Amino acid sequence: MTFGLSRTAANGREGVRVRSFGELEQAIMDVVWADHAPRTVREVLERLNDGRAQPLAYNTVQTVMEILHRKEWLARAKSGRAFSYRATKSREEYAASLIDQVWATGADRTATLVRLFDELGPGERAELRAALAERAGGERA
Repeated sequence: MTFGLSRTAANGREGVRVRSFGELEQAIMDVVWADHAPRTVREVLERLNDGRAQPLAYNTVQTVMEILHRKEWLARAKSGRAFSYRATKSREEYAASLIDQVWATGADRTATLVRLFDELGPGERAELRAALAERAGGERA
């Protein structure tokens, strides 16, 4: 099952098309991902408004969370008189879905990956090498 994704033809092949989150959608998802527990609209609103000069309205956050629910990025369950929401996918799955969209454009995968690798710091490169080696069954990556 895929969430928030639509199929599209790109350069003669079928690929995954994902629209990136808007600013408020991203902020809401950041709160939900950071908390690792179901959160009500009120809880998310309080986190978003903490230190904010222009507070967001409850209805605004509720509407965007409902949109994220309809897009299947958030699941909800009744919690008393309100709903509590949790992420249906991880931040990493979201990022990977955006990269899938790049692949669907016909971009040269190897060249793109090399460019991304070049932008990593030494610690990140070591982590990537270790993860690739683990996936390859212990072979050097």
